[in-house]
Amino acid sequence: MRRDLVTAVLAVVVLTVLLGLVYPLVVTGVSQVAFHGRANGEQIKQNGKLVGSKLIGQDFRRQAIGRNGKPLTDKDGNPVMVPVKQYFQERPSTATSYNAAASAFTNLGPNSTDARDTFKANLASYLALERPFSPGLAPRDVPVDAVTSSASGMDPQISQANAAIQAHRIAAVRRLPLATVQKVVKQNTDDRFLGVLGEPGVNVLQLNLALDGLKK
Repeated sequence: MRRDLVTAVLAVVVLTVLLGLVYPLVVTGVSQVAFHGRANGEQIKQNGKLVGSKLIGQDFRRQAIGRNGKPLTDKDGNPVMVPVKQYFQERPSTATSYNAAASAFTNLGPNSTDARDTFKANLASYLALERPFSPGLAPRDVPVDAVTSSASGMDPQISQANAAIQAHRIAAVRRLPLATVQKVVKQNTDDRFLGVLGEPGVNVLQLNLALDGLKK
């Protein structure tokens, strides 16, 4: 009995040290050396100030202001958000204000009326924002990622097709040549993983920061 008890205690102590201390330290050390950026969240800093992460989408909208000068809210008390036209917009998110702590997917099936209404509303908002700068833009021309959220709701990238449409608005609002905006888009487009997996994606935060950094 005593021998079994001592063996059990020693096993708990040894395994706790190995799996609770040594293993995490080794994994952390390897990740810091081999994958330093990703291990620290791919932080993006400007002038020493943290402005976001390359891995997490951000909200490039602001709360709408009513005619009375007060911020608008919906029937549930949530702020009514409108896109800031000088910035590329992320794909829709299920998380309020792209809060990473509330990352989630919609969990709505293809036959869901809620999904239908959500996508319909997102499509209408996208067309209302982009059509003044892209006359003739039709619903069939709108990329899927412009009206649907990603599995995490925090995808930092949009498709090249989505960026190509938004580029017309950005060029007009910022008074830049369209070719200049398209060049910046290309510079902030990530290629397929290993050259074959997935699709190229445009990192919205990096793209908007690059646009803000352009010399007038």
